[in-house]
Amino acid sequence: MGSTELFAQAIANIAPSAVIAFTAAAIFLTAGRATWLSFLLATIIILAVGYSILQFAKRRASAGSLYNYAATGLGPVGAYVTGVTLVIGCFCIAAASLSGGVSYTMLTLTQVGVPLSGLLAQIAVAIVLGTLAVFFTIRGIRVSARVSFVLELLSIGIIVLLFVLTLSHLGAAAWDPSQFDLSELSFSGVAAGMVLAILGFVGFSSADALGREAKNPFRAIPRVIMWSALGVGLLYIFGAYTQVAALGDALGASASPLDDMAVLIGMPEWFNPILNGGIAASFFAVVVAPLNVIGRILYVMGKEGVVDSRLGRTHDRFQTPHRALLISGVLVTLTPSIFYVFGADPISVLVWVNTFGTYGYMVAYAVIAIASIVYLRQLGMKNRLLPISVTVAVGGMAFVFWSNIVPVPAFPFNIIPWLFAAILGTAMLWFVFLAQRHPAVVAAIGTTETDLLKGVG
Repeated sequence: MGSTELFAQAIANIAPSAVIAFTAAAIFLTAGRATWLSFLLATIIILAVGYSILQFAKRRASAGSLYNYAATGLGPVGAYVTGVTLVIGCFCIAAASLSGGVSYTMLTLTQVGVPLSGLLAQIAVAIVLGTLAVFFTIRGIRVSARVSFVLELLSIGIIVLLFVLTLSHLGAAAWDPSQFDLSELSFSGVAAGMVLAILGFVGFSSADALGREAKNPFRAIPRVIMWSALGVGLLYIFGAYTQVAALGDALGASASPLDDMAVLIGMPEWFNPILNGGIAASFFAVVVAPLNVIGRILYVMGKEGVVDSRLGRTHDRFQTPHRALLISGVLVTLTPSIFYVFGADPISVLVWVNTFGTYGYMVAYAVIAIASIVYLRQLGMKNRLLPISVTVAVGGMAFVFWSNIVPVPAFPFNIIPWLFAAILGTAMLWFVFLAQRHPAVVAAIGTTETDLLKGVG
């Protein structure tokens, strides 16, 4: 894979257009007109995390992503925690995005005269999208990355066009000084919104899982990680400002802000299905991208014996970790479908499961930031900027987590952190079991260097 495919994987995993479609409105409920500030602070934290990952990416290349990186700094425990939380994060983002894809696919089809509604339609669309995602990931990383990137690029282009036309339509009112009046700022509200803002970046470092499939990885992957985070952050800030300027206080109550903006500026009726189709494509892209990461982490874990060794095998023809991808894809498809059976709507599933997954990414990012400090010390290298970046990254993650449990939020957000803690605790019990029964497996955790994606044998 060249730099274009790596960048495609990163952008597809972030899926900025899907984030823009619903996140700003959700953040507005707590941050108000300072929604852009939640995105700005989240961008700073993510860039700090990216700089920590950079220390590994420019010196090491592996299929194991942050899982292998953490091992070099914090040993088996750090690698295991990072791997588990990253798999949790990737799985939840994929499942949540599948639900978002279901919602916007059904909306698009309805707008073009093919009305779909009801439980059976939701499950059917989920199965179709989930099957396609698994097909593309097994078929090959280059194919899936290119498909995802093209879909995401088209979607971003449509949304940016809408933003530019909206600001042009507003004229002098496009300048909204109220968004920069911080005299009545609720910092707790901004902090609460930051968990969703950080959610908008999760997966930005996904290119690091492709170290053994990339051309010139020590140079290309670090560039992709930092530039994708910065570019997407600026897009989020611009999008948040534009939506607040256009819709004002109505943004928080809007079920589809981009549709409302299209109506506000008088776009023709045919524009809405194109807009929503692009968002549906973006959600599909973010189902594909994290599946690629899950497959490669489970592949390395399978080779090391942390999970079933059969997951450490690859397809005879495509050389992709097909078993891990197939199992993950089936579970990703089942997750939103089960919620639908119990009466949940696709957008609620999107928000709930995404929030759960964000905690996984936050833990993985905090651990890898700490590991980067230890790693450079082991190498005997000094970096004055790194301690600052680690402080921002770890402190930011801890503060955002605390702000989302105190004061206690409404159901189901009040139980999501504790459910996450319970699952992580259960995973740690498995680690204790391995340490007692298979100490050689634990000693090797995160140390496998895979020159190529090849099966165990």
